[in-house]
Amino acid sequence: MSSEPQEELDASDPVDSSTAGSITVSQLAKEFDTQQGHELVFEDLNFEIEPGTFVTLIGKSGSGKSTLLNIISGVLDPTVGDVEFETPDGSDVTLGHVFQSPRLLPWNTANENIEYVHEDNPDYTDEIAQQYLDLVGLEGHYDKYPSQLSGGQRQRVGIARALSIDPEILLMDEPFSNLDEITAEELRKELLDIWQQLGKTVFFVTHDITEAIELSDRILMLGDGRIYNDYHIDIERPRSVDSEEFLKVREEALELFHSID
Repeated sequence: MSSEPQEELDASDPVDSSTAGSITVSQLAKEFDTQQGHELVFEDLNFEIEPGTFVTLIGKSGSGKSTLLNIISGVLDPTVGDVEFETPDGSDVTLGHVFQSPRLLPWNTANENIEYVHEDNPDYTDEIAQQYLDLVGLEGHYDKYPSQLSGGQRQRVGIARALSIDPEILLMDEPFSNLDEITAEELRKELLDIWQQLGKTVFFVTHDITEAIELSDRILMLGDGRIYNDYHIDIERPRSVDSEEFLKVREEALELFHSID
């Protein structure tokens, strides 16, 4: 990937998924041992995320969204069930993870925060960090510390860091929820541009139905311990949140989202 300006893309063009991976979740269940006994978070989850697609998981607080993402990322083990990955060349999958908080090391510059995840990469150079910082709009900010960056800029560093390892799958856990709406909207548009440019599979977690519709090919709705709806979105990109078509889809999705009650 070059740091030179990229050719402008048509948002309606299909995404090239030749470098993307797939996720298959089968009969997944998770429970925790508590002082009150066993707490079941979810059970018998079954779904597939195809290469190069943008899929959002949505649910109310406490529904198990982050738990599911942590199982997929390998941070947690499931109680029952399997998560399987497939990559274009059959090699082991590489997962990039973007968190709600960017989790930057405050004593490291933007460059050094990216270098940190390449400690075992003998081919790493500063040009890699700079290419991905350029990709997220942080040209000229390479040597700035987190305290010198805005909240949106810090999250951009987090996205650049996750992409710099060239993952087949990008996991994103409510990455824009701590930002003001103007900055969040800018980052949503930039994320879609990057997704279309790089062709990665994105599994995105949010509690915001409007954000989910703006970004996604599909919305998985999690609640009452199960995936109770797999909602496909057929609006062409770019999507205007004020359009009649968008508002109609939002109304329908909200009705489905609240049907769990």
